[in-house]
Amino acid sequence: MSASDTAPDAYAAAGVDYAAVDPGKLLAQRVALETAGALPRRGLHEVAETRGESAYAIDLGDRYLSMVTEALGTKNLVADAMHERTGKHFYDLVARDTVATILNDLSSLGGCPIALTAYWGSGSSEWFRNEARMQSLVEGWGAACKEAGCTWGGGETQVLTGMIDPSTVVLAGSGVGTIAPKANLLLGSRVAVGDAILIAPSSGIHANGLTLARKIAEQLPEGYDTPVPGDPSGRAYGEVLLDPSPLYGPLVEALQSESIDLHYAAHISGHGWRKLMRAPGAFTYAVDCLPEVPPIFDVLTKAAGIDSAEAYGTFNMGAGYAFFVAERDAARAELIAIQAGRALLRIGTVEAGPKRVVLSPIGVTYEGDSLAIR
Repeated sequence: MSASDTAPDAYAAAGVDYAAVDPGKLLAQRVALETAGALPRRGLHEVAETRGESAYAIDLGDRYLSMVTEALGTKNLVADAMHERTGKHFYDLVARDTVATILNDLSSLGGCPIALTAYWGSGSSEWFRNEARMQSLVEGWGAACKEAGCTWGGGETQVLTGMIDPSTVVLAGSGVGTIAPKANLLLGSRVAVGDAILIAPSSGIHANGLTLARKIAEQLPEGYDTPVPGDPSGRAYGEVLLDPSPLYGPLVEALQSESIDLHYAAHISGHGWRKLMRAPGAFTYAVDCLPEVPPIFDVLTKAAGIDSAEAYGTFNMGAGYAFFVAERDAARAELIAIQAGRALLRIGTVEAGPKRVVLSPIGVTYEGDSLAIR
């Protein structure tokens, strides 16, 4: 079954329509490219191929500087809903998710994060008056930065009355990193026929698809309090949604420090498994093995009434990060991941052929034109 036969629409109906959003991104990329001439006047040069990637890189001579800006999305609204039910602030978890969203994108180019800045905006000064919630937010943010080996360098706190709902906050930030030696730069042009595709498992929904997940909560018999079948601790839907994203950067560093021939990496977030074909080249990404799917997705897909094509084209479905590795290094990469306290699963191979992702175990194919992000 081709994904074109079942057009993804549940997420769009919930309010997030990539068909409406992505053209604006492409327009921004075209106009942004016109500004690249400013760098040579500073004695610098961009890595042009990183335009359209999850992060952007500048050549500093002996190394590359990478940078990215990202935002959490609407996951903190789930934390607010769960606070009403439990009295507990979950902002340490959503803070970690925000930092992970930023740094996981940054790490996709290879190298190490250096510094991160925060952006917090609310529609009312009163949002920041809640000391317990702020303590939770700040401690979670700092803990995530420490785990990533990244300094928290500052940020911006704004009150935007009339623009943002006064009962909530927008969480975002920017990160910068260094890629050295320069051979550690991961680019789509390095993907080659025969590369092994390795997946680092996800911990749950992460920070993508929460608009749809929140809408689904309205349909569940007990809303956010509905038990999630298969959850090891028997937790409720709302609490399981808040499981924080892993930081995948340390795994990237572990692989590169052991000289694994790592070609490319992709953060599996928006657009789901279609992100496997993020590299610009025309390849067929043949997947013959799928990772275990966290129980939360069974609840989500059944309640939303979506099929496998839409599920894997929207959510991460158990895949947090994808690595494209030279075949000769694939088995060793899996061992290094275990030694680092992580996991990698060999799911398939890059093959010659038209640009598409073929998920053989579930009979789903995503054609190249279904991922229009560059």
